[in-house]
This record gives sequence, C-alpha cells and structure tokens, in this order.
Amino acid sequence: MSQDRFDYIVVGAGASGAAVAARLSQDPATSVLLLEAGGPDKKQEVHIPAAFSTLFRSPLDWDYGTTPQEHLGARSIYWPRGKVLGGSTSMNAMMWVRGYAADYDGWAERAGQDWSYEALLPYFRRVERVEGNTDPDQGSGGAVRVEHQRSPRSHTATFLTAVEQAGYTVEPPNSARPEGFSQTRVSQKRGKRFSSADAYLTPAAKRPNLTVRTGAQATKVLFDGTRAIGLEYAAGGGTQRVFADHEVVLSGGAVNTPQLLLLSGIGPAAELEALGIDVLVDAPEVGANLQDHLISALIIETDGDTLFTAQKPAELLNFLVRGRGMLTSNVAEAYGFVRTRPDLDLADIEIIFAPAPFVHEGLEPATGHGLTVGAILLQPESTGRVSLASADPLDKPTIDPGYLTDPQGKDRAAILAGLGICADLLETPALSAATGTHYLVPEGGDDVGREERAELSLANHSHTLYHPTSTARMGTDEHSVVDPELRVRGVQGLRVADASIMPRIIRGHTQAPCMVIGERAADLLVAGRT
Repeated sequence: MSQDRFDYIVVGAGASGAAVAARLSQDPATSVLLLEAGGPDKKQEVHIPAAFSTLFRSPLDWDYGTTPQEHLGARSIYWPRGKVLGGSTSMNAMMWVRGYAADYDGWAERAGQDWSYEALLPYFRRVERVEGNTDPDQGSGGAVRVEHQRSPRSHTATFLTAVEQAGYTVEPPNSARPEGFSQTRVSQKRGKRFSSADAYLTPAAKRPNLTVRTGAQATKVLFDGTRAIGLEYAAGGGTQRVFADHEVVLSGGAVNTPQLLLLSGIGPAAELEALGIDVLVDAPEVGANLQDHLISALIIETDGDTLFTAQKPAELLNFLVRGRGMLTSNVAEAYGFVRTRPDLDLADIEIIFAPAPFVHEGLEPATGHGLTVGAILLQPESTGRVSLASADPLDKPTIDPGYLTDPQGKDRAAILAGLGICADLLETPALSAATGTHYLVPEGGDDVGREERAELSLANHSHTLYHPTSTARMGTDEHSVVDPELRVRGVQGLRVADASIMPRIIRGHTQAPCMVIGERAADLLVAGRT
C-alpha cells in the first residue's frame, strides 16, 4: 500500500468525516486516508464536559470571526470551530437533539425521498447508543454513547418546573415532533465527552488500512481534467500531495468545505477570477445559503448551586474518580421548542437553559452565580455567505452570516419574542424564587424595562450557537452544489459529507444529523464502487 496513494481520501475528522473514514475502512481491502488540520484530542479539557469553553481561542480552535453584523451592534461575531480529532464534537456542548422529522422531510422535497426522516431513521438508530433506551426509534447499539446527565444542578429541575408553570409541557427528548421542554441528553460515556473520534476513530485505530494524519491542512483538490485525483495539503511547513484511486470526500464543515472548493476552482467564476484562481466549474452557490442558529440570552443572578464553582479541586477529583459532579455538565442542561405566534405549525424558537452564568460564551469570567435563559432562532429567513479573503489557502475565509438581514424583519421579531418568553419564565414562581434582581447580561439590564432589556441583549450580547450549515447545499436542481448522492456537480470523484450539504438548517442541533450524513455518505460511496 503506497504511502501517498489510497482508495479514498477524507478531509476533516469531525462529526461526518470520522464516520465516513471509519465505515469505509471496515472493508480490509479498502485503503482510507483521513486528513485533519488539527492535532490529536489528548488535551484533558477535551474530555471534561463543562470545560468546553476553555478550548475556545486555543490551538484546538479555528478561531473564526464574522464580518461586522449591522443588526447586532456592528459586532464581529466569534465563531469557534474544532481544529482537532473529533472536530467540533471535541469542543461542543454535547447536546443530542435530532430536531423535527418535518425538517428532514423538507430535505427530501429538495433532494429526494432517500433524505426523508423515515429513510434516515435507520441511520439515527445506527449512530445512537441511547442509555436506558425503550423507544424502538432510538438506537440501542450504535456508535455514539447518548446518556442522561449524571449530575445536573438543582436549578435545572427548577427551570423545568417553571416551564410547566408557564403552560408548557415537559417531555422525553428526541421525539419526531417535539412539543415541549426536556432535560438534555448528552454525547457522553460515564460523565466524559464522547466525541466522533471516540465513537469512530478509536475503535478503528488498529486497522492497518486506515491512516489518520493530523496537522495536515488540505489546500487544494487535485484534478485530471474534471476528475478529482487527490489533494494538496500543508504539513510540517511544506506542501504534500496525496492521491485517491476512487474518490475524495470533503468533510470540513460549512466553513472549510466551501473554502476548499473555492480554492480548487469550484465556485462563482467572477470571485475566483478576481483572485487569480483558475475556474474549473462556475458554481455560484458554493459558499452561499449560509444559515446559522443565533442565540440571545438573559443572565440573572442567583444564590448558588451553579457551575460558577465548577473549578474547585474537589469537583475535579469527583470527576476523575467517579465521573460525577459539576464538571460532567454540558452547561446547557435543558431546552425546549416554542412557537412565538399561534399561526405557526412548528416551533420557530428554542429556549435553552444553563445553570451557569455563560457570559461572552464563557470567555469572560463571571463575577458570581447566575442562570442563563436564552432564545435561539431556529430557521432564519436571513442567509449569508462564506467567501475567500485571498487566494492564500492558509488565510481565514470571509464569513458573513447576514444575521437579521431578512427584508421583512421576521427574524428580529421572532428572536425578540423568544426573549419575551425567557422573561416570562424568569417571572414564574419557581424561577423568581430562585433569582435576584441583578442581570449579568445584558449590561445595563437592571435599569430598563423588559423590551429594552431584550433589545440590549440582542444588539450587544447575541452570538452563534455554533451550527453553520448549507454552504454546499444538496438538491435535485442543477444549481445545487451537490446532487442527492453528495457528488459535486460538474466534476467526478469528489463528494461532500458534512453540514454544508443541508438544504436548510434543522430545528435542532447539528451533531447528530452530521454523523448521520457521514454514515449515509459511506453507504453511497460503497454503493458507487460496486
């Protein structure tokens, strides 16, 4: 087996890429190379759930920032993305939230029935190993451990009481049509993070036909005419080349995948020509249709039992010895789906709860105990774009999510209404008895009314929930970037398998569906070879 030639090359060891590489390598006659720009997932904080924000702006983070967002106080919004084995599954909040069956059925309308919820349900079962599972529609022997929280804070139960006081229901998570609130299920194993690297790469580590190269940043897809034959990548201060006898799979996510396509000459012709990049395929939608979940929150003081004290030595000992305690928390311990208008059939806002003062995404030290209640815009009308800042493959791309830019202002109205629901919950007997009157977020929130408080939070404190999608969208139409079998249009031997292929962002969290995309991509690759 030549060191620089493989049957398949997979770019990116995140939720999708790890699944693709591991599944392909189950055939001992198939050689697979998995390239990851980051390093191994050995850092202790990767495995401590409550420590995920300490990885932000570390060497394990791509550390992206958006262009200034006009409707968010002209701020550049920080976008962390995992640059490590496991990708963002090694630094996310581990929330296992499938979302709505209707959203996958929406994919099917654009890309065929093989992408419907019913068609994808066997893949969810294949992926999930759900603790205490009694539901036949949820997996019992899959790759990823999905568990109940081991040591939730008492305030989480208080929050779930509050939502019932406000007229909402509390229900088990991950039904096909969520209608209420749930305590979060998490991708963990006995209190420790269980990433895609844990689920897929660790079990496959001894396979001689799977090669994993870290510190290898893909810079260009190599073509013979219009057929992908390999990759260039930067490693060790130089440029390397590697070749694929069958196919190349891009699994870098909704930022890095369109960036690599553009660098390889697949994208809007005018943009590429302006940067001196030879155009292989004029594909205007590469990098377009960018969608993301925007969150805006209220953080209010409370007396105790929050993650503010999670860094005590006793908590670390409890975590290391028993897999219990505050450090097992995923921070976002409860959530629920709500409709802000009675005419809506499905939720437009997710309400999320953290028994912690999650100030500035955990980058800014909190000054005391606090509770966070946030509103997440689930399916924005606004879209943005990922584009190249230069032809240098090591430059960060330009990210403009276009938050709240829809002409009719529906996104702004929805998230402000969601913040109104957050305020309603804080005024319930359960939560009002557990909180004070001082707001840690928004700054200046103590001296204004609830409407102005919501405006302040949105303008000055809102941020991404870390779910960018749709920049290489899938579809049956000729304008889509990839076809329903994830093949890049206009070329051969090149597929995409990650969040970028989603025709529309889901009302849920992207970790679970991205692993499903990886599993389905592996099946498509095997079928395409036979």
